[in-house]
Amino acid sequence: MTQLVEYVVAFVLCLLVFATVRSRSVRQASLLVASYALYLTWGIWFAAVLILSTVVNFLFGRALRRTPSGSILFLGLAFNVALLGAFKYLPETSVHLPLASLQPIAHLAMPLGISFWTFQAMSYLFDLYQGDELDPTFFEFALYMVFFPVTISGPVCRLPEMLSQFRSENSLQWRQIWRGFRRIATGVLMMQVAKLLGQGILAGDSITSGFDSATRWSGPDVWCLAFGFGLQLFFDFAGYSHIAKVLGFTLPENFARPFASTNPSVFWTRWHMSLSFWIRDYVFFPLMRLRRAISWRQLCLVISMTLFGLWHKASLLFLIWGFYHGVLLVLHRQIEGLERKYDWNPPQRLWTALSWTVTIALISLGWIFFRAHTLAQGAEMLAAVVSPATYVQHFLSASLYSLVLSVAAGYATVLWIADLLEPHPTETFGRTTASTKATQPSAFTQALIQWRWFWLTPIYFVVLAFLLFLTLSHATSTAQLIYERF
Repeated sequence: MTQLVEYVVAFVLCLLVFATVRSRSVRQASLLVASYALYLTWGIWFAAVLILSTVVNFLFGRALRRTPSGSILFLGLAFNVALLGAFKYLPETSVHLPLASLQPIAHLAMPLGISFWTFQAMSYLFDLYQGDELDPTFFEFALYMVFFPVTISGPVCRLPEMLSQFRSENSLQWRQIWRGFRRIATGVLMMQVAKLLGQGILAGDSITSGFDSATRWSGPDVWCLAFGFGLQLFFDFAGYSHIAKVLGFTLPENFARPFASTNPSVFWTRWHMSLSFWIRDYVFFPLMRLRRAISWRQLCLVISMTLFGLWHKASLLFLIWGFYHGVLLVLHRQIEGLERKYDWNPPQRLWTALSWTVTIALISLGWIFFRAHTLAQGAEMLAAVVSPATYVQHFLSASLYSLVLSVAAGYATVLWIADLLEPHPTETFGRTTASTKATQPSAFTQALIQWRWFWLTPIYFVVLAFLLFLTLSHATSTAQLIYERF
């Protein structure tokens, strides 16, 4: 709670500066001071590591601007990989090594957000090597690395997107402030939904307890937990991504209705987009250009997604999770190739519905690897899924089933209402729909659109109050902001 208050104070002070001061240096200084002050609340040692990374990467960047050498790029990337490995992967692996000298490393704390700001630093070096004209001052680069809305859990930004915004002297407009508060309000509501899924309606009856405390599962139980955890992760992480949209800055979008995806390729253009696009641009594309064979491109997909999994954690479960999604992407491309080869055109509506169902089911099964504690637990849960005999019973409570279904139905309803109130070109289930229809909306619909803030606002606060009541009635230590761990 103390850190939440500190973030609110920092946000309000920076908002006042941006609304009243147009000086670039004053704005940058206020953001830099606020960002470091907030990061220091997590630990002086964490800030020292971040400062070290900032200084070293800035120096590598200067060297690359003078001489875009592959050896300099390699050294810069090696430094970042070594730094990330020392704090994120070495402690994890040292536990399993029979060397007493490595045991103290197992207790080494990981600096908050190191995965995110290390990838930002690496993208800076990549962009310089590829010839981008980037000339940040040291303080601008330091701000890029520690910018408080994204330091903890992203999205993963890139300097070409941020530098011009750091240098802007435009006055902050009320519409920008209003848009920012709308995003914050949306994020707060989404994170409360995630917390409710993590805690459950009844104490000890939740997605968290289903993975952490349950000892046996039926097929329906596993589907409920897998799909429910996907929803929990989405509302938690996407909610935070909404809150990060403050102070008039345009940050990369991290989610774009991923549950409307009709194939794995579309899903990974809508889920954790800033990281998936980073992997695409700096891992998949460079590897793919090495050879022209189709088989090599497919192997690159598997390699890239496996690295995507290991980015989260150096464990066998996350390696399997990344490999699994790489295989799904390859299989999807194989199916597309067969469709083109045999000129197969199935009924659109039926095929779209089937594709969506299969995609969401396969994505949900993947969350088992992401959330399970051990490989044995994951294998047992998957065994329940493929065992028909387990589908005649369930061990989870009806309240958890009802909660997951209610959240899914409520989210779909909210998206439908949002499209009704603010129609725009969207891609629904893989098909682009026009922003307007031939017929004009009814008078009732027009009235709803015109007066939407008068009836939406009370509904929002009623729903938020209801969620707060449910979550606070049996508050637990369920971790919020799941991606803090990564």
